[in-house]
Amino acid sequence: MTITLRQMRAAVTIARSGSFGRAAAELHISQPALTVQIRELEQALGLRLFDRGARGADPTPLGGELVETFSRVLRELDTVMASARDAASRRAGLVRLAALPSLGTTVLPTTLAALRRSSPGIRVQLRDAVAGRIGPLVRDGVVELGICPDIGPDPTLLAEPLFEDELVAVMPVAHPLAQRKRLALAALVAEPLVLTDPESSVRALFDRACAAQGIAVSAAYEATYISSVLALVRAGLGVGVLPASSVQGETDSALVARRIRDADLGRRIVLVRRAGRSLSPAAEAFVEALAATLGGRP
Repeated sequence: MTITLRQMRAAVTIARSGSFGRAAAELHISQPALTVQIRELEQALGLRLFDRGARGADPTPLGGELVETFSRVLRELDTVMASARDAASRRAGLVRLAALPSLGTTVLPTTLAALRRSSPGIRVQLRDAVAGRIGPLVRDGVVELGICPDIGPDPTLLAEPLFEDELVAVMPVAHPLAQRKRLALAALVAEPLVLTDPESSVRALFDRACAAQGIAVSAAYEATYISSVLALVRAGLGVGVLPASSVQGETDSALVARRIRDADLGRRIVLVRRAGRSLSPAAEAFVEALAATLGGRP
């Protein structure tokens, strides 16, 4: 038994209009063609759908029940089709994104503001995650996109470079080291340090750079969030080590950031997606907004 959407819509239109002639005009087909559609539908179902008389066409008892079902199916289908068209045209949609917490106060707000202007119906679900969790979240399909430090070779993931970042020292303007344009790593570690927690990619990068010079790292304070590190630095409790991207716009007249001249503290930030998978229209719109934001960066 094969029932087409055209036949279902024809039956619903006849029941609503009460006439084959009015239904044919509404559907922009000839009345004989409409009659053929209903005859084929009745043959497929093995029952009569309409009683035709001088006053028009009335659904039979079973025909009336089927027409109600057809109406519900068509409404649901129309809703799905409208949602699909909205998504395809970027009028609506959902972007599931995982990103480093350090980007949540710099790159992402500007990107999301641009996305809202261009596609106000698109929603974004943002998951703050440490670097080591972002790749698995994308690979497992929990999120569609990830922004994190460069990942190792993985045939299931594609990584597109976004920008180069580096760790910098952040300190109060009155700190003695603030008078220098660049700092030696040995001079930095001689100060009380405010570092991110040991599970963060920032801490791992700093620890590796220190180990390469045979320097033992001892943190005076550790914090999970960038804002907490900055608050401790503002309080004069030590010198912070943070990504340059995370402190842009976060430092104020009380704080300065200084580069570290003799250590490999650079990292590449990438956009991660699943290999062999097309992005949703909403995700494509987000990527375009992200590219526009980064294109405007100094």
